[in-house]
Amino acid sequence: MTVRIFPRPALTGILLALIASVLAACSSIPTTSPGNASLTREASRPDPLDQDYFVFEDRQHSQEMVIFALGLLDTGYRFGGRNPDAGMDCSGMVSYIVEQITGRRLPHNAAKIAELTRPVSISLLQAGDLVFFNTANRRHSHMGIYMGEGKFVHAPSSRGRIRVERLDNPYFGPRIDGARTLIASS
Repeated sequence: MTVRIFPRPALTGILLALIASVLAACSSIPTTSPGNASLTREASRPDPLDQDYFVFEDRQHSQEMVIFALGLLDTGYRFGGRNPDAGMDCSGMVSYIVEQITGRRLPHNAAKIAELTRPVSISLLQAGDLVFFNTANRRHSHMGIYMGEGKFVHAPSSRGRIRVERLDNPYFGPRIDGARTLIASS
């Protein structure tokens, strides 16, 4: 297991406890019955269709996404930014985190990231999946990282800091326009 140094070194015991509780609460894989076995997210072998999508080589990277995103909380917003020291926008945050974890780079554009990643049902979201919103009268104009329990981390331009929101928030709830995963299909 690789130990990662977060860009904000002052993680407190409270933040670490929060991270542990979030991961414990949302790291389980949905159980299936024989009637809905196709809904399982457990990877048994790579799907040939995954060759067309950007997928993680290691399933643990999804949990690392959430931990890394929580380490960026309160980082300033900057349109076009993908550097925690100078500020980040939503796709810059996701692209930066994925590159730090995997060494591979996603585009710095929410709509392009949506094109490169595998769609998943909102009802099957797991920690580390990506959520997309129509906030500018166009699909996938904003995005965030799902962290479990109906919450996501994102870099909003309003109030200018990376923060956690609820998916059922009165602003974001009606604007959800898709979800994607970086986990290979089963």
